[in-house]
Amino acid sequence: MTEIRTPRLLLRRWTDDDVVPLSEINADPEVMRWIGDGSTLDPEQTADEIERWEEEWDEEGFGVFAVELLASGELIGAVGLSVPEFLPEVLPAVGISWRLGRPFWGQGYASEAAHATLEFALQDRGLDRVVAINRAGNEESENVIRKLGMVSERETTDPELGHLLQIHGIDLTEYEA
Repeated sequence: MTEIRTPRLLLRRWTDDDVVPLSEINADPEVMRWIGDGSTLDPEQTADEIERWEEEWDEEGFGVFAVELLASGELIGAVGLSVPEFLPEVLPAVGISWRLGRPFWGQGYASEAAHATLEFALQDRGLDRVVAINRAGNEESENVIRKLGMVSERETTDPELGHLLQIHGIDLTEYEA
């Protein structure tokens, strides 16, 4: 089982016990504001999402991690890697993303987990490049992207939802620099 430990966090694969706490995170309109069409997800949709993430782990050898606090074992969100099939113009690419419960915002957890995930992608999984796709106006995610050392590459429009998206990227040579 793939696990990553950071000073404060455990990034791990998903279990059935994660559906309820992730459902609570996914039910918060502020958390979901910048994700997809902004709709909240119910427990059944959350279980489906976890199932899709686990399938990607099995198919690709990477995926979205469950993120928990080492001190308490509490699930605080999701951070990981996925193929951004909704945006064919960036393919082939692997994207990094994060979603944390609101009580855990502003404490550096997203940056800590995303940095560990980026290192996992580029060093452990041997990916040459990782992108971050950020909806324009999401300054909090933009801050995490900057901390990762990712460079703005271009803007585009979400082909399904019409949102303005910012594409950032980093490759292995830039990461090691």
